[in-house]
Amino acid sequence: MLHFVSFGSGSSGNCSLLYTDTEALVIDAGVGVRTLKKYLKSYGLSLFSALGIIITHDHADHVRSVGCLSHDYNLPVYATLGVHEGIGKNWSVRKKIAPELKRVIMKDTPFTIGSFSITPFGVPHDSTDCVGYEIRYENTTFVIMTDIGHLTDDMKQYIARANYLVIEADYEQQMLEAGPYPQHLKDRIAGPYGHQSNAECAQALVECATPNLHHVWLCHLSDENNHPDLADKQVKQILREHGIVAGDEPGADFDLDVLKRKTPSEIFTLC
Repeated sequence: MLHFVSFGSGSSGNCSLLYTDTEALVIDAGVGVRTLKKYLKSYGLSLFSALGIIITHDHADHVRSVGCLSHDYNLPVYATLGVHEGIGKNWSVRKKIAPELKRVIMKDTPFTIGSFSITPFGVPHDSTDCVGYEIRYENTTFVIMTDIGHLTDDMKQYIARANYLVIEADYEQQMLEAGPYPQHLKDRIAGPYGHQSNAECAQALVECATPNLHHVWLCHLSDENNHPDLADKQVKQILREHGIVAGDEPGADFDLDVLKRKTPSEIFTLC
């Protein structure tokens, strides 16, 4: 059985776990180590079966705890050279990754960790570097892409191959425009190397989702410029306008859930 759980999704900290009965992958490490250990204990989980940490990019909310987590569990950290260099320069990463635990990966070059076959792919964002991941386990394809400035043709192909998809729905356009942020920050968020809106997320699903897609999770919602209920409603409404039904209702094309910023999700069984 393959399972997925999110321990936090948003600018306060991102970290999730994809795992089987014997193997686990940590995806990003932006949640505090003490908090993460508390969550793991409450779910009866452990990282002693973890095989490694895969990192999307070097912003603090994705890597703040990577050095400590890697040290505490002796976990190798997989990231592109640019991301590793960014982590090394990031002041928020107080404990750096030990050299012997660094693993350098390349975009569009598959690699294997245990039973997981993983392909990193480029995602446009204003970090040192940024990737999404396609993770294959047996006949199941799990794709995660967060902090999306704009959707590329390459990313569309990964969405089309996904059975399970974690995708950003960071902000609602009107909330961002009317909100308290200074204009330069609004421009950065909505720009081609910033974040993806609810409407853009929905449009990506309209264009790329196939009948093989079983479950979608909306991730990295802004605390100031979005709301879980709003993101859920807006994405589902746009999908329905294009004849796609998402959610847990009978006859839906795929399930859809919103990952919360500061609280763990339920444990989802994928296959």
